[in-house]
Amino acid sequence: MSFDPTSPDLRRRRFRPIPVRLLVPNMITLLAICAGLTAIRLSTEGRMELAVGAIVFAAFLDGIDGRIARMIKGQSKFGAELDSLADFVNFGVAPGLILYFWQLHELRDGGWIAAMMYAISGGLRLARFNASIDDPNKPPFAANFFTGVPAPLGAITVLLPVYLAFLDLPRPPALVTALYTLLIAFLMVSRLPVFSGKTTRMRVSPELVLPVFAAVVFFVALIVVYPWHILSAVSILYMVSLPFGWRLYRQQAARHAAALAAAAAAPQSPSPAAPTFTPGAAPEQEQRPQERLH
Repeated sequence: MSFDPTSPDLRRRRFRPIPVRLLVPNMITLLAICAGLTAIRLSTEGRMELAVGAIVFAAFLDGIDGRIARMIKGQSKFGAELDSLADFVNFGVAPGLILYFWQLHELRDGGWIAAMMYAISGGLRLARFNASIDDPNKPPFAANFFTGVPAPLGAITVLLPVYLAFLDLPRPPALVTALYTLLIAFLMVSRLPVFSGKTTRMRVSPELVLPVFAAVVFFVALIVVYPWHILSAVSILYMVSLPFGWRLYRQQAARHAAALAAAAAAPQSPSPAAPTFTPGAAPEQEQRPQERLH
């Protein structure tokens, strides 16, 4: 079979137009990568407040790109891979370098090891997530939980010492910051079930639409006016909520196991077989009991 690179059909397939709806989510993801790379540059220049702000902006973009893709039916395999790469840069590499240039460099090699461990843990966490998306053995209730702290929330939480320093609180010792960084790294790669609420369907009644909008605007205004207070509170509350997510997972797992055990123990009654009649045969006086079908 001959191959003609100048074939018109080949050129049409090669330059097939791409729908705009597939480009919009990827452009948002690329903008998030730019924010993460800018955060790294700002941290090397000592402009830590802007660097942390760039990470928060990248987390916001990461939260909306997937929803926009589903809304406009713009999902693609390329977009999923690009989003995973963006998460590694924005929530693995960038926060680790911010912490290193902010304080961990005081520990020299020890601080660099802590920053590297965090970045590597973020990459491992994302790789495990990608590998387990289509796991057929996952029970239905597990779709409502992450395995380990997700990378975006890990990045927001690991920067808690920086937020507290921006509030003019005493800066913790570098060793404490390094241990805290390693703790968040461990939580990301752990098997800890973390509640996600992805499958929870929340509907707002019409009379509550305006109050909900007002609450969202109020929260955004608080973040703009008091960013470090809000980020500190969110990080602390998230860490406190982890044991409750684990407990909820255990409860749902126990209910699921009990339901499976009850279904396995329940007797399976066979459907009655339809009687057959032979032409010319005399009817029997007594019917023999039907045999159980297996």
